[in-house]
Amino acid sequence: MSHVVVVGADRGIAAALVREYLARGETVSAVCRDDGAVWTDSAARVVPHTDVTDNAAVRRMADALDGPVDLLVHVAGVGAFERFGDFDYDAMLAHYDVNALGPLRVVAALADRLAAGARVGIVTSRMGSIADNGSGGMYSYRMSKAAANMLGVTLYRDLREREVYVMLLHPGTVATAMTAGAPGWDSFTQPEQSAAGLARQLDRLGPDTPVEFRHQDGTLLPW
Repeated sequence: MSHVVVVGADRGIAAALVREYLARGETVSAVCRDDGAVWTDSAARVVPHTDVTDNAAVRRMADALDGPVDLLVHVAGVGAFERFGDFDYDAMLAHYDVNALGPLRVVAALADRLAAGARVGIVTSRMGSIADNGSGGMYSYRMSKAAANMLGVTLYRDLREREVYVMLLHPGTVATAMTAGAPGWDSFTQPEQSAAGLARQLDRLGPDTPVEFRHQDGTLLPW
């Protein structure tokens, strides 16, 4: 039985990942920004009130976890839909803090808890791909997710000497609260389908896996 830590587990894709790993019989710590009440009647170990932009909260989260961590999946993130000229720079910095610095804070806080052979999945977005940007817009989301991808590549290089392995992941276009109202929302991938795909990609992560940015369906994505 592995200890799986899912960050951002209040809802959406991360909550579906918690359910996926619980169904597999793993020990799951659900790290939540809110009180984690959604997990009251489950086997998940709840770590509440973890804002990934708050250094002290992230340190408390690390201290609250029991035992070594075999798999860390960082999902917590925020979306934004700016068009050119419609910029709130303070808000854009806040998005960067969540999407790029948030996973760095979490991985750094848990570095000494990651077991030999541990896997780290950082859920970013295809919107962070420079090569795949064919439509423009969504400035802070694209920029912060591109930074998260760079973070993941850098962690991949630095953590291999500790026998910790890192993968960057795109969940697909998923029907969550963040995408609600978007055209075609009813036809988007469901969180449970995305979570199952993400888990399959993380299953194959190991010492022989090159640095990769993968769609949950297995497609290799361009940087």
